[in-house]
Amino acid sequence: MKYDQHLVSLPWHDYELLDSGDSMKLERFGEIIVVRPETQALWLKLRPELWETAHAKFTFRDMKGSWKIQRSLPESGELAWNDARFLVRLTGFKHTGVFPEQTQNWAWIRTQVERLEKPKILNLFGYTGIASIVAAQAGAIVTHVDASKQSLDWAHENARRSKVPEESIRWILDDALAFTKREARRGVIYDGIILDPPAFGRGAKGEVWKIDRDFPALLELLKNISSNTLYSFFLVSGYAAGYASRSFAQAIESTFTIDKGECGELHIRESYSDRVIPAGIYVRFVR
Repeated sequence: MKYDQHLVSLPWHDYELLDSGDSMKLERFGEIIVVRPETQALWLKLRPELWETAHAKFTFRDMKGSWKIQRSLPESGELAWNDARFLVRLTGFKHTGVFPEQTQNWAWIRTQVERLEKPKILNLFGYTGIASIVAAQAGAIVTHVDASKQSLDWAHENARRSKVPEESIRWILDDALAFTKREARRGVIYDGIILDPPAFGRGAKGEVWKIDRDFPALLELLKNISSNTLYSFFLVSGYAAGYASRSFAQAIESTFTIDKGECGELHIRESYSDRVIPAGIYVRFVR
């Protein structure tokens, strides 16, 4: 395992990190410019004049967060990354349905899938489905699992907009741990596994997910359904799990036999400077 291999996501046509500082970040998603809290941005803003262009700002008051609309904007907008199309929306949890720090992982997923012959891919905690879409467009048969019907519907809509054939992605509304247990009992094997577990969450039937308790158990189950064939792969990332990449990596190394692996932070680079915002961690390996 190679440690501290940080991945930097650069601006692309439909996304820019315009500026950051004072514990906030200014981002452009297509035509929509937003301000969101960012605890990592301890520095000063470089381009304060740009912040006046924001359509909306997410703020916390009395321990509750909400969007303050500053300029008229559509309810949603369509973005693209290569051939993937997806909707951006302002949610009550400050998210937009798009995690730009994942672009390097999306490219990696596409490369790994293209090395395999119609591989079976499992995407757990799949959220709005961009990784599933990228894998399907590269030739995979994807099983996409999420415990939120709203997120699952959003992901399904993104797949339709991306013109992904219905038979290429199986949509599963379920708890990730419960689903994986059933797959292990059925003897199902996947050529690639992708997951982005939260620190805390609830399953479709109210099951409680706690990463410190459930992540090691999930890894053991995933080992049982993970292919050992050449070029099979595994990717885990974490946005708000609260752990260092090395912690995830050592947990994975204690469970899997790893041939070629790497881990590190996920960064997003500003469009007007070389500064980056650390935006999560990842661990990935290929057989």
